[in-house]
Amino acid sequence: MPLPQPELPEPAHPDVDSMLSRKFGKEVANYFSGSPLNRVSFLRPDHAFLSAALKHPSTSFLLFNKLEPLIKSGTEIAYAKLKDVQPVIGTDPFEKSEEDVIKDYNSSTYVPQVIFLGLDESKEGLVYKEWYKGQPYFAVDVTPKDNVAKAAEELIKDVEGRGLSFSKGRMHLSLPAQEAAIYAEARHLLDWNARNPFCAACGYPTLSVNAGFKRTCPPRDLAASLKNAGVHLGRVVIHSTQPWPYPANLMIGAIGQAIPGGEEIHLGHDAELDDAKWFTAEEVREALRVGTSGLGEEAGPEYKEGGLRLPPKTAIANQLMSAVVAGFASGTPMM
Repeated sequence: MPLPQPELPEPAHPDVDSMLSRKFGKEVANYFSGSPLNRVSFLRPDHAFLSAALKHPSTSFLLFNKLEPLIKSGTEIAYAKLKDVQPVIGTDPFEKSEEDVIKDYNSSTYVPQVIFLGLDESKEGLVYKEWYKGQPYFAVDVTPKDNVAKAAEELIKDVEGRGLSFSKGRMHLSLPAQEAAIYAEARHLLDWNARNPFCAACGYPTLSVNAGFKRTCPPRDLAASLKNAGVHLGRVVIHSTQPWPYPANLMIGAIGQAIPGGEEIHLGHDAELDDAKWFTAEEVREALRVGTSGLGEEAGPEYKEGGLRLPPKTAIANQLMSAVVAGFASGTPMM
């Protein structure tokens, strides 16, 4: 049986008469818009405010498991309380100031995503500095993962034991308009944070700040200082590119220089690597001479079993290694 179609939200100014409304018609509010929440964006870096909002008895938490919201039915979101989510998020993720959170950043510790969605000023709730009033709303990612996996699994089992469920597919298209708008804000921010875990400039892990609305690249990472973060990279030079039609990519070939201070290869930093090791220029030069072949093909007659095998000249990887030993980066052939 199909779920009932929800009513669209009321426009913010349905009765305003203006030049634009006379020319283009009355204002329209689409589904997923018309949120009842004031996002008070200027308060998101204020951890004293966020901590007070988190702990207020009126606060509602919208839970997500793998980006699916907790619901009572196809037409009603289910909200949790702080006591439900504390085993997953800890006592108070906003206990430290934002500055201290950035200063003490440790990428090796998984921190569940907590998003401050805003205040519903039509309802009784938090009063902060006399000006900012309403019922606070947060979204929390309770997907079982890393160090919170057990607590998250227990929470999911508990809420499902109460007859609630995490929606599947497009069931949330039948939510009332205001709840759909709250859901939409929560889901897109959780999804955006999950899709952007690394800095576009330097490649290091980033940290979610501003209660989920911003990601920052901290000036230091305690995990890096504890692990001594593998190979340290100096100058990088673009060598060439190669169109790759499987399925439709452009491979960019670059040559980087390893610098002293951290040249131990750590396979745990890259799950795609089965093995990695250092080779001398002479070993690479010899492999380019006798050990190249296409995938599934035999190496040349001079190749000795156990030697380094490399892709053929048609591969950009071969051209990069040939360039290195020929002196592309250093200016002189490597000995």
